Amino acid sequence: MNIYDFDKTIYAGNSSVDFFLYCFKRKPNPLLFIRAVGASVSFLLTRDKEKYKTRLFMFMKDYNDPDELLSAFWDVHLGKIYDWYLAQRSDDDIIISAAPEFILAEVSRRLGFLLIATPSDKETGRITGNNCYGSEKYRRLVDETGITSCEEFYSDHKSDLPLAKIAKRAFLVTKGNLTEWK
Repeated sequence: MNIYDFDKTIYAGNSSVDFFLYCFKRKPNPLLFIRAVGASVSFLLTRDKEKYKTRLFMFMKDYNDPDELLSAFWDVHLGKIYDWYLAQRSDDDIIISAAPEFILAEVSRRLGFLLIATPSDKETGRITGNNCYGSEKYRRLVDETGITSCEEFYSDHKSDLPLAKIAKRAFLVTKGNLTEWK
């Protein structure tokens, strides 16, 4: 069983940013952009990731059918999943991400992996739990699955060291290129 981060690891980019921009292009609204800037400034001052993500995605309440929106987003963006991941993908893969769960739920269904992500409400964009980042990823893995080790772990960021430590082999991913995590 392998564990992967998502953004910039198996996905070429940041799914939250891509989703926000997709929604903005689909339904242009200057207020949405102003809210995003305000959320970003607030984050820079407070470093409260949960509050930032809630403010950023509060536009979800403006959509009548979030499932249709998310499905359409993944119809366009599924091609950003790296080929190296698709070539080795397995039914027992676990993806652990700081991205809001509602953004990744559809790609999880399509590719058939177990998803652990930042708890969120797709109807309101509200973050409903702790940001799934750093040591929180390990805590959630253990709490939700009981798993404390894996064959391989892949991430683009050293903040995922707690997960790298439980892997027999760990890899850092940079723009789709893998190097062994030392």
